[in-house]
Amino acid sequence: MLGSKVRAATTLEERKLPMSFKWHGATPACDQDCSGWISAVGVITSDTSSQFEEFSKGRNLKGSTVVLDSSGGSVLDAIALGRRWRNLGLRTTVGIVIERENKGLVGRDILPEAYCESMCVFLLLSGNTRYVPEGARVRVHQIWMGDRADDAKAATYSADDLMIVERDIGRLAKYTFDMGGTGDLLSLALSVPPWEPLHQLSADELRLTNLVTLDTVADAKRPSDDVVGNVTPKAQDRVASTPAVAVSAPTISVVSGAAEKGPRLAPGTRTAEAHAPTGGVAPAAVERK
Repeated sequence: MLGSKVRAATTLEERKLPMSFKWHGATPACDQDCSGWISAVGVITSDTSSQFEEFSKGRNLKGSTVVLDSSGGSVLDAIALGRRWRNLGLRTTVGIVIERENKGLVGRDILPEAYCESMCVFLLLSGNTRYVPEGARVRVHQIWMGDRADDAKAATYSADDLMIVERDIGRLAKYTFDMGGTGDLLSLALSVPPWEPLHQLSADELRLTNLVTLDTVADAKRPSDDVVGNVTPKAQDRVASTPAVAVSAPTISVVSGAAEKGPRLAPGTRTAEAHAPTGGVAPAAVERK
């Protein structure tokens, strides 16, 4: 119903910059999802949480949907931001927000051709409800020391470095279970070293890890969304099986994506990180058994 003029709200260059936030309000005549949308684009850094707090001033964000397009970033900063989003009751999805203009009216839509990689996947997990559209790429790999991720095999590591990585893995595990994720998500992510292509999660893996809780964006209006994703079974149950939430997702083939060079946190940041800016031409698909 809206005009053909479409403006993409994100670019490859923006994905490589520190994460930024933009508000997309609903049109007055909305008939489906009338909550606000927040586009979150770029790399998670030590400044991301404070920038989100600045962005949220004067806005009632409860129940809003965060639309992610990110290659990951700092582990501890992503955990802090994810807990903040869960406390606000935000929903999460993956995509690129676009605006359509016609006769002075501005509508909004989400294109699925976006990436949520590495620590972005754990931000996706923080949503009160979670949806991954067909065409979106959700990919994982190990966390690593950010200042040595570009050539991880050739770098040297101290005992202190190993302590930091193991500490952050422990914190990431606790966060995963607190958010209603499963041990399968950690197992899949931690099995892929940084010098290998990222592993793209299949539809079955999205269910297994509890990264999806909705069939469509329209389902976000269901009354039950206040409890979906907040169930916290005993730790041993969370690791052994998928939480009892009826979910489904569009088919996404299991392929590899190339990790590319990108921005890193400032030297001296004592946290592991995981990110691999994307958007260029990916290598040929590789089946994983």
